[in-house]
Amino acid sequence: MSDTNGGGSLKETLWDPIAGFGVTFRTMFRKPVTEQYPFEKRPTAPRFHGRHQLNRWPDGLEKCVGCELCAWACPADAIYVEGASNGTSDGTDGGGERFSPGERYGRVYQINYLRCILCGLCIEACPTRALTMTNEYELADDNRADLIYEKSDLLAPLLPGMVEPPHAMLISDDHHDYYAGKTLPVVEVTHGEATE
Repeated sequence: MSDTNGGGSLKETLWDPIAGFGVTFRTMFRKPVTEQYPFEKRPTAPRFHGRHQLNRWPDGLEKCVGCELCAWACPADAIYVEGASNGTSDGTDGGGERFSPGERYGRVYQINYLRCILCGLCIEACPTRALTMTNEYELADDNRADLIYEKSDLLAPLLPGMVEPPHAMLISDDHHDYYAGKTLPVVEVTHGEATE
């Protein structure tokens, strides 16, 4: 004897549709969660991948040495870096202008946020931790040209005690001391004169 209703059992005809709508039935009577963005902004996770930032050493020199490893690691080809030689104190190679403690610095640094997928591979490739990602996620704009961030847009702000480059190395005369984690010498001020 053949089955006239298509071969379906009682489980298939009654239970499977109920199980399929299980998620719908479970959430039907819950209060909806609506975020009131942009009026109420929820904090992001501490390791959220947001806008990039070029960091500085404690004396204000840039950490970027213009190695271009971040540009090579970027799968979207969103980073453009041009390295240049730092000046020396004897007046050759740039007239004494020093922007980073190494031999080179990033003269031109651009990130095209029209291409960037915020994957974080560039910060993994950076040997000096010059490039990190902040928690800033509001990157939308109505002008395409404004989404190409230049070096001046990406550099970390100067904190108290930092000096705007170019200037001489203030932590040490040896650039290896920067990478070893040495800090600025402590200067005590007593009655208007500085002593170390």
